Formats: sequence, C-alpha cells, structure tokens
Amino acid sequence: MIISVSRRTDIPAYYSPWFWNRLRDGYVLVRQPVNERRVSRIVLHSDVVDGFVFWTKNPAPMLPRLGELEEYAYYFQYTLTAYGSDVEPGIPSKRECLIPAFQELSRRIGPERVIWRYDPVFLSSKYTEAYHVRYFAELAAQLAPYTRRCVISFLDYYPQISRPMAALGLKPFPAAQKRRLARALAAICRAHGLQMETCAEDLDLAEYGISHGHCIDKTLFEQLLKQPLLVKRDANQRPACGCAESIDIGAYRTCRGGCRYCYAGGANREVSRIHDPASPLLGGYVRPEDEVYDRYIASCRSPQMVLDF
Repeated sequence: MIISVSRRTDIPAYYSPWFWNRLRDGYVLVRQPVNERRVSRIVLHSDVVDGFVFWTKNPAPMLPRLGELEEYAYYFQYTLTAYGSDVEPGIPSKRECLIPAFQELSRRIGPERVIWRYDPVFLSSKYTEAYHVRYFAELAAQLAPYTRRCVISFLDYYPQISRPMAALGLKPFPAAQKRRLARALAAICRAHGLQMETCAEDLDLAEYGISHGHCIDKTLFEQLLKQPLLVKRDANQRPACGCAESIDIGAYRTCRGGCRYCYAGGANREVSRIHDPASPLLGGYVRPEDEVYDRYIASCRSPQMVLDF
C-alpha cells in the first residue's frame, strides 16, 4: 500500500518529529474524518508499505533525517507558488528558505523525486495573469535544474474557503482565460525542459502539451521499486483525479500554514495544543470511547516481475 503524508495537513513542515516516531514504532493511528470515534491502526513496516508520498510547502525539518527512509520508496509533492503573506501567512520566505530547501532536497534524493506544484491558481486584483506569468517564470528558472515536472490546478471554490478568500478580491476565471494562462505557463515549462501536468482538472489542455497528472503516481513508484504495482485508481477521490489508491495518515484542521485557499481547514487551536510527538495519533490521544481497529494493509508489489527502466 502507498501511504499519503498527507493531503490533509503539512506533516513534513509541522509534524516531522511525530512522523519519525511513527516510523520508528512501526505504526500510526488515524481518526476517521467522518466518524472520529473510529480509529484505524496502520502498520508502517517496509514489507507492506510500497512507498510514501510527502505533500509539503516546506520539507526543511525533514532534511536532516532523510536517511531513515532508506528502506522505502518515496517522493515529494512540493508546493511553491507566487503568492505572498496575504494568501499564505504562515509560510516561510521563498527566497531565503523554500527555494534553497527545494534545491537541497533535490540534491539529496534526485530531481525525479521532487515534483513542483504551482497550485491552486486563481486571479485577483493583485494576482493577475501577468503576475502569474512573470513570477512563474522566475520560479521555473530557479527550480528547473532540480525537478522534472510541474503540476498546476485551478482553485476550486469550496464553501469553507469563501470567507478567508473574500478579502482577496477574487476575479472571475472563465475556461478561456484558464486556457490562455495554462498555455503561457506550459511554454515556460517547455523552455526549461519541464513536463507540465494538471491535478484533478476536467479541463483538457493537451493541445498545450499539458497532461492529466497522477499525484500519487503508480508509474513513478514502479520506477523507484523496479517492480510492477497491482494498484487501482483511488475511487474515493474526485472523478478527474488520477491518483492511485493510498492511505492518508494526516488529520484535518491541524495545518499551521494558514493558507487562505486551503480546503482542509486551518489549525484548530485545541488540536495544536494537545499535539504530542510521542502519541500514535497526530492530534491528541486515544479516548476511552474510541474504537481502535487494525486496518488491513498489504504490499501491492508483484513479486514475479522485475522492471528494467
């Protein structure tokens, strides 16, 4: 099974000590998002975990201990946008921290395992098409030697982000305008030798050389493992999502980044207060009323075959 770390929160940036403790102890507990009294116990041993996908805006806290992942296949989905602190108030300086961290991570694990995410893309009175093109080009010039592909998506207007986004003066973003901006960004990627993909987008941008992506990527894991994976598309994601099946070990409302566009919800103060790096749960502890059960997890690797890439 592939483990997602995590779509729900930024574990590398804010909870790295907790993750390393979970890896050391060989298991993690995860509350069900809908029924919080149901807690699953997930084994993290390398014989059943086919790999990790780390989602982050700042991997720097993880860099000193990457050697502890030696037994696992893994890669990073690394979000670096052109937004300022009005949109991403809790994110460190791109120039001083995030771009150097991107480059260092790539030097450590290789550019094919550091995927640049420029998402979500939206328009406002400040963040215009011209703004995106200009700053995307600046980022691409600095990141291109350290990655192989860039993933974009356009902002989905979930109800929970309407209030935090209201003050930004959002502009309409019709499909024709999305196509025009995507075409410009794709041209920048081509100039730098980067492949561009979309994340869970219905919009077909193939005419600009942009393919539909698979952020939890079966093919990439097969290349890393040199074995085929018998894994299906994740049916629990949106119809346009191409991700392979995975188990997410994060928790909603625990991310401290404060990004205005985040559909997963900002950090709940109580959850942050009770976080214990030694606890098997990301937020707090097992309660007397909780029902803890072992979630079945098995490797999806096909032992009969070895792939030669």
